[in-house]
Amino acid sequence: MIEEIKYKDNLLAIIMGADYKEDGISFFTPSYFSQQLGYMKREKDYEIDPHVHNPVKREVMWTQEVLFIKSGRVRVDFYNDEKEYLESRVIKKGDVILLAAGGHGFKMLEESEIIEVKQGPYSGDRDKTRFDPVQSKNITIK
Repeated sequence: MIEEIKYKDNLLAIIMGADYKEDGISFFTPSYFSQQLGYMKREKDYEIDPHVHNPVKREVMWTQEVLFIKSGRVRVDFYNDEKEYLESRVIKKGDVILLAAGGHGFKMLEESEIIEVKQGPYSGDRDKTRFDPVQSKNITIK
């Protein structure tokens, strides 16, 4: 399963479920995203030519992050740019989520291990603005 979370015309997140399978290679992100999310399934003995990546100057304005859920279950709460709560999803072991835009918060529903990948260098407190989470009574899980 590939699920896109959108607010108006803005892509907030892409969730790749643990059960997703497809032959070949697929990318789910637009080419202009600073993080690219793809999936590859190749048969035994398939080879990818050795390569190096060329230096290409890029300008990154917004942090995008990818979370790999190694274990557990996590509720992801989505917010728009005005910090207004939109909706939530539950992701579990084996799921991958790209957080592309808007705001987000998390609640661990079980003890969870998460691997996070995002651009650097890290800018400390300048990198994010924290705000109050949605109240539990207002949670809508889709």
